[in-house]
Amino acid sequence: MRFLVTGSNGLVGSRACLLLQQRGHEVVGFGRGTRRTGGDYRYVGVDLTREADVAAAIEAAAPEVILHCASVTEVDVCEKDPEAAFAGNVTAAAAVARGARKAGAHLVHVSTDYVFDGDAGPYDEAALPNPRGVYAVTKHMGEQAARTFAPGCAIARTAVVYGWPPVDGRLNFGAWLVTSMEKGQPVKLFEDQVVSPSFADNVAAMLVELGERRLGGVWNTCGGEVMDRVTFGRALCEVFGFDPKLIIPTKMAELKLASPRPLKSGLRTDKARAELSAQPLGLTESLARFHATWLAARGS
Repeated sequence: MRFLVTGSNGLVGSRACLLLQQRGHEVVGFGRGTRRTGGDYRYVGVDLTREADVAAAIEAAAPEVILHCASVTEVDVCEKDPEAAFAGNVTAAAAVARGARKAGAHLVHVSTDYVFDGDAGPYDEAALPNPRGVYAVTKHMGEQAARTFAPGCAIARTAVVYGWPPVDGRLNFGAWLVTSMEKGQPVKLFEDQVVSPSFADNVAAMLVELGERRLGGVWNTCGGEVMDRVTFGRALCEVFGFDPKLIIPTKMAELKLASPRPLKSGLRTDKARAELSAQPLGLTESLARFHATWLAARGS
């Protein structure tokens, strides 16, 4: 099949491209600026906020499936720059969805658990979103744009995605923990925020399956366990051999962050477990794979 992956320079998008190649698909990756990841699939530099450019690039690629992984994910940056957040998470989503409809391509639109307020998580696919903050609001609007312009699309919600190596010059949550603790630096982790930590390779596998099978509707494509960030950090210390005393349990309110974040968040994965071959991984297996990729990158 012909797949188009937006955000191919990013954490999930880059892994989706490589997995698709391994599975024998023809792949085109869209990214902003020059190519910054490996693989020998075709790459096209596209500013997704420029609808005419997006339309022309999608038409030229003629995809059968589009995985829309690109997003503005820095929560506090979104709060401080709502124009950029809207452009990256809403305008771009609408442009890609319009292009998918015109091309007759199935769309898999990647979203987030932050569309929920965090008052009553973990959430299943039928839960009613109630976003708080610019990032959350724009991601929810992006979902609506995808549904509006590409009926039958899949909305794939994920959460706290981590992996090694980090890509595009940015440290994801897991990579930040490893980089800091390897140097013996203490890390402040929220003890009062419940999340679904998600290994990027596992997320990519679920997205690829949604695309290959042209599945629609809402899917929680995330890690298979829900926990607070301190619990995740301590489990990581055990696997990597770091000192758990470096973890400083912190209340979210103590850091006075620019953007609100859901507290009781996390996503239920019953639907994915029942219907997908690419199963949401539990914490033990996810961290083992994370550790293995870290060791491989170090040549250990």
